[in-house]
This record gives sequence, structure tokens and C-alpha cells, in this order.
Amino acid sequence: MHIRHILAALRHHRIAALLITLEIAFSCAVICNALFVISTRLERMHRPTGADETHLVEVRVGHVARRSAEATLAQTHTDLAALRRISGVSHVTLVNQTLFGSSISFSSVSLSSDSNAPSTAVTQYMADVNLIDTLGLKVVAGRGFRPDDQVTDASLNDKNPPQMPVIISQALAKHLFPGQSAVGKTLYAFGPNRIVGVVKRLVQPRDFGAPGEYEYAMVFPVDTPYPQGTYLLRVRDPAQRQQVIKQALSVLKKDGPLRLVSPKYARTTEAARAKYYSADRAMAWLLAGVCVLLLGVTALGIVGLTSFWVTQRRHQIGIRRAIGATRRDILTYFQTENFLIASAGIVLGMALAYGINLLLMQRYELPRLPFYYFPVGALVLWVLGQLSVLGAALRATHVPPVVATRAA
Repeated sequence: MHIRHILAALRHHRIAALLITLEIAFSCAVICNALFVISTRLERMHRPTGADETHLVEVRVGHVARRSAEATLAQTHTDLAALRRISGVSHVTLVNQTLFGSSISFSSVSLSSDSNAPSTAVTQYMADVNLIDTLGLKVVAGRGFRPDDQVTDASLNDKNPPQMPVIISQALAKHLFPGQSAVGKTLYAFGPNRIVGVVKRLVQPRDFGAPGEYEYAMVFPVDTPYPQGTYLLRVRDPAQRQQVIKQALSVLKKDGPLRLVSPKYARTTEAARAKYYSADRAMAWLLAGVCVLLLGVTALGIVGLTSFWVTQRRHQIGIRRAIGATRRDILTYFQTENFLIASAGIVLGMALAYGINLLLMQRYELPRLPFYYFPVGALVLWVLGQLSVLGAALRATHVPPVVATRAA
């Protein structure tokens, strides 16, 4: 069989061949980019935070009537003591922001007291000295907080606020002090803050700024009152989390003044992650559905076109069979014809996929489409084309040579 004979036959059906080629090209372009977007969403959804999320429970309490700062802070200490007594709880703290909460707190960080010095926006966690242990963060340099490191939230508003130590993430340490140890160095956020420790990983509660800044985080030892934060409990056994939530809500309802204590504001950190990434999950499923739909439409197009051509070419197929062509020759002919059409569509689709990716990079700040997505998309469409043409091609192999004796 000569390729030029197949190409000559395709020239007689150039419009139908062109339509299928364009359909394959469009499918290739969309599928390559859709698979890339799906993979980036899945990667985003499974990013590690540095915390031991499987052992964490979050409970937020809302205040109904305002009380003095001293009374509110005293109530916070009472709550923390009561929560620590719950069976199965190993650590408790109150933090100003949670890993997948609805708010985020930032401070501008620089290495100089000069107001014109270059700065970086870094998310700040404020909690008592138990936060590192409660989250299960791994200290890779320096130390954790000591009880005497802690300051009160009210003191931050003093004319001369206390100098707080700070623990920062490893990514931030590498950014601020490349090639150096960050421990013992000073950064300027709330005045000069001495770095006493570095944790392996701690991330922003939400996605703000450049992707590389997602792991820029710092922790300050601040005794925060409960209306300004969320109670964070670390359980010894993940299977006890729901039971701990029920007990925590009961304890908080019994102790203290009238407050808003509801199961609506109590959840596991894993549940918080699932809710936060629900839109990404929905988009991934939507794009997967689009890919399946496009592949189905493309397959139907190939099946329809091949069936039409087999019907039109019955006389020619009969002649070829009469002069010695085997069933394998007929099958190979249609498969090769489809392969050529699919290849042309894939080449055009790759160029289109690259163009779409450039547009997505400009409009939505997506990264560049990796090269390996092109052969993956090509392989999928080649396999789809061969499977789609197989049924009609097999019917063509059963056309008897006697057809050649009939009128065309």
C-alpha cells in the first residue's frame, strides 16, 4: 500500500477530511490545556501546609456582649484550661487565623528599620506559645517558644510595644537570608523582631500574592483573646475528632458568659480544607467532563465519516478484493487513512494548544504548559482514532469480491 494512494483518495473527500481534522485539532488543543489545568488544580488541592491536619479540630466562639479586655482574656484562659481537660486532647491554643479560614493577616517585613527598605508581605500567626506543638510543626533550626516569650495582645498597642521573638517558615528564611542561618537574625515587622526558630513549612491561610510566597509565614507568641481568634485543638487519635468537637462545644457553652457557640463554627481542619478547595474540585470535574464529551464527539465523528466512506467505496473495495487484497490490507488501509487525518489534526491542535496556553498565562497567570502534555494528548487521540475507525473498517473487510461485478 502506498501513502500517496490514500492521500489521492482523501483529496476527493477533502471537505469531510478537513472537518474531521479540525475537530481533532480542537479536541487536542482543549484536552491538552484541560488536563494541564486539572493537574494544577489537583496539585494545588494537595499542597502540604506543614501542619498535622489529621489531628486538628477548630472551634470558633462569637461574643454577644462586649466585656473589658481583662475579663475577655481571663475567659480565654478559662476556656483553654477547660478544653485541655477534654479526654483525647493533647494540645490547645487560640490563633488569630486558621489554615483554611475566611480571613488572612499580613505584615510588611523588611531587614532594616528604614521605611524605604525593600519589604515583603508575610502572613502572621498570633497565638500563645503552644501553637507550634498544636499544629505539629517541625522546628528545623533554633527553638520553639518559651513561656517567657509570650506577650499580651493589648501590649502591642502600647506606645513602646515589647520586643517579640518570632519563628518563621523555612521558605521565608531562605528568601530573607539566602545561604545563611536565619536563627539569631533580626527582621522588622512589629519593630525589631529576633528570629528564634525556623519551622520546615507553614503556609498562608489563603492564596494571595505570587505562588512562591505561599509558604512565607511567621509566628508571634501573643496571648490573644477569644473574640479575635479560633480555638485549635490537637487530638491524640483522629477517630476521636467528632467526639472532641461535641465535648468542646459543651464545655464552652457551660463556662463563661452568654456566647455564640454553635456546631456551625466547629469542624476538623480536614473538613476546612475540603470546603476551601471545593471550587477547585468542581472545576477539575467540569474540565474532566468536557474532555470526555469532546472525546466522545470526536469518536462519533470518526465513526460516522468512516462508515460513510465504507458505504461509498464498496465497489472499490470489491475490486481490490477481486485483484488479491486481503482483509488485513483493507483494514490497514482505513487505519492508515485515519492515522494520517488524526496526525494532521494533532499537529494543528498542538499549535492551537500552545496559543491557548499563552492566552491563559496572560489572563489567568497559569504556568507554561509542559512539553510532555503534547505527546500525551497526541497518544490519546491516536488511540481514540484507531478504536473509532475499527468497527467500520472491519465491516469493510467483509465486503465480498463479487461486489466488483456489479454496477458502480
